[in-house]
Amino acid sequence: MNKYLPGILAMAAVVVASNILVQFLYGQWLTWGAFTYPIAFLVTDVMNRVYGVGPARRVVVAGFIVGVICSLIGTQIMLQGDGYTYPAVTLRIAIGSGTAFLVAQLTDVAVFNRLREGAWWRAPLASTLIGSSLDTAIFFTIAFSGALTFIEPGNDVSWAGEMLPLLGAGPVAPLWVSLGFADWLVKLSLALLALVPFRIIVGSLTARTT
Repeated sequence: MNKYLPGILAMAAVVVASNILVQFLYGQWLTWGAFTYPIAFLVTDVMNRVYGVGPARRVVVAGFIVGVICSLIGTQIMLQGDGYTYPAVTLRIAIGSGTAFLVAQLTDVAVFNRLREGAWWRAPLASTLIGSSLDTAIFFTIAFSGALTFIEPGNDVSWAGEMLPLLGAGPVAPLWVSLGFADWLVKLSLALLALVPFRIIVGSLTARTT
């Protein structure tokens, strides 16, 4: 189990950091969480390639449990800014993150395993693209959709429901849809860039285990 510990810790750190950073905008359409969360798919795919589908699933579940516990603790930590107090992680974000994480990461593991015998880049790229799409759709819907305010009535996310042109130029849609779409585009870009560290890390770990 010790050899899986770095993957579990990395996964938990990504979940917690992303849950906090997704509440802060980078520019007009992106959240800071868009740049940290894709690392989770890199961790999952490296574990899958080096240790196999079983250990990859165990790392996902363990990382999920640790990440959710830390996120729930974050809901009890209050921060101050702009003259008001707010939780480090809202309950909706914790639930959305946990649900999206588990579904997306387990899907990533399954897709990767199905394609693992092909070209080295095909499995990590396809699994990350599919997993990222699921993650974005599930997370932003649960965390910010006005239709799900019953999850956390005291959390005012009306700002995310402001009707604006999609990414400033497309059809009118709630702000959270633009945020999710921009997040998805970043994840697709990072999925391509992550092939480089994936190749390097897998080569290094494989050399150590042989």
